[in-house]
Amino acid sequence: MMFREVSRFWLAALALMLVAGCTSSPRAPAPVETRGSSPKVSAPVAAVPAAEAVKVMPGAENAGKPGYYTVQRGDTLTRIALDHGQTWRDLVSWNSLANANLIEVGQILRVAPPGATVEASGVVVQPIGGTAPVATPAKPAPAPTTAPSANDEGLGFAWPASGSVIAGFDEAKNKGLDIAGNAGDPVLAAADGQVVYAGAGLRGYGNLIILKHNNTFLTAYAHNQALLVKEDQKVRKGQKIAEMGKTDADRVKLHFEIRRQGKPVDPARYLSAR
Repeated sequence: MMFREVSRFWLAALALMLVAGCTSSPRAPAPVETRGSSPKVSAPVAAVPAAEAVKVMPGAENAGKPGYYTVQRGDTLTRIALDHGQTWRDLVSWNSLANANLIEVGQILRVAPPGATVEASGVVVQPIGGTAPVATPAKPAPAPTTAPSANDEGLGFAWPASGSVIAGFDEAKNKGLDIAGNAGDPVLAAADGQVVYAGAGLRGYGNLIILKHNNTFLTAYAHNQALLVKEDQKVRKGQKIAEMGKTDADRVKLHFEIRRQGKPVDPARYLSAR
């Protein structure tokens, strides 16, 4: 009797062990750490672009040399030409520009004629009539103590309009004279010369005419309502070249400049007495 009960006990225990073994979760395998020469896998890293090559601007080899100019933001070829006493067409030719309206900030432009001697002061001494450049002393000339003659270099500048002067010369604020008048009043050439610019491409000047008189002097006539001459046309002193207006101005007036080797000078020192 006792043997039968013991046998039942062990059979029951054995059955419980089998059930437990079937229902228990399998043990997860131990992690394996790979050592040695196996490659290490890491998160992807964005590729770093190669540094862009530094752009070499046209004419860079002439940077800092006398007779050359570095283009600044806001410059136009017409402005550069006016500031250096040249014509925009000459700048196009000297610099082999394919498009006169396309210049880049940092570009180096020749602003003195090939073969001209440029002093340290920036004054251009260029041949006239095919003669060789004339050497000049490096020492700058002292400022004149008296006003230059009205017939400086034989030009004898005449007044370009008959109205009164409403704003005088100020090298920092007003690079010429402002002369009052009425819309349509005649604007006259101050001296014999050639039209090197006629248009409205120079900000602040409106409809503008620029005359070149020789290798030293230019004159500019701004804010006109009508331009009566064309580029490359030759004009005579006293010839009507425009009609007074107020393009790009707050009132009808003529803004008149005289530029000596590109630098604005006081026209009152050069104009004949009224």
